[in-house]
Amino acid sequence: MKTYDDLAGDGGSNVIEQVVSQREKLRKRLDPIKHKISVMSGKGGVGKSSVTANMAVCLASRGFKVGILDADLNGPSIGKLLNVPHSEKLEITPEGVQPAIGALGIKIMSMDMLLPSADSPVMWNEGKDATAVWISMMESQALRELLTDTIWGELDYLIIDMPPGSDRIDNVRDLIPELDGVVEITIPSPISQHIVSKSITKSSQLGVSIIGLVENMATYVCPHCNEEGKLFEGEDVEKLSQEKKIPLLGRIPFDTRVSRQSGSGKLFFEEHADSVTGQAISQVVDNILKFIQNKSN
Repeated sequence: MKTYDDLAGDGGSNVIEQVVSQREKLRKRLDPIKHKISVMSGKGGVGKSSVTANMAVCLASRGFKVGILDADLNGPSIGKLLNVPHSEKLEITPEGVQPAIGALGIKIMSMDMLLPSADSPVMWNEGKDATAVWISMMESQALRELLTDTIWGELDYLIIDMPPGSDRIDNVRDLIPELDGVVEITIPSPISQHIVSKSITKSSQLGVSIIGLVENMATYVCPHCNEEGKLFEGEDVEKLSQEKKIPLLGRIPFDTRVSRQSGSGKLFFEEHADSVTGQAISQVVDNILKFIQNKSN
């Protein structure tokens, strides 16, 4: 009986050829995309996906071609945020899958669009016991397929909306080694800053560039008088950015209209770009663009 060490090459399985082919296909998809940015937070519930969606709309409103990959496979929300109905079926062609089109022509790919119904969960183990490592491998493969099979075309920016936690950045770094960097989202609360601090440390240790830190829900904005008030107790997030030696990209005030579905179906930034919160989102985007420009020079 021969052991694995006795086999020449891959034993006729063509594994190496398949891996090379997958990498080449992924590169073919990603090469026409100028910049790739990951938006993440170690903490859930900080409004990361909402910030991602409105940042994308801000970029698109300036004439950039934008796409979003919803990498939160178990809790996808980008499609809903960008008013893409679950009933909209994706077109599958011999060349790949055509992404859904959201506000201002933003291309979107999300696991949510591949599930049979809006309330269907993602089942990784099909009823069997599964280890965390096995599930992580399945998630990594699913992320690879979403990136590879989607016909992104030429884009200026692909924004990757990450799930909560810092462990998934490993997968993204491996799949997209040319990733321009990570935007970290926090809120003023001490717990959020504590957890996001760990996320920043991990990204730095992995050699992933950190574009900067965004403080979401920094204050509360009255929709009637535009006056700002304190929403959370906590230390100034600028202290965290100084400790980690990363830029503070901006502070985004909480506006109740951000999470409210407008009658027109438009996102918050489309209708309220001139509001206090809209201007804060613009400032964050300005600082991201400055980072990209400086990195390219």
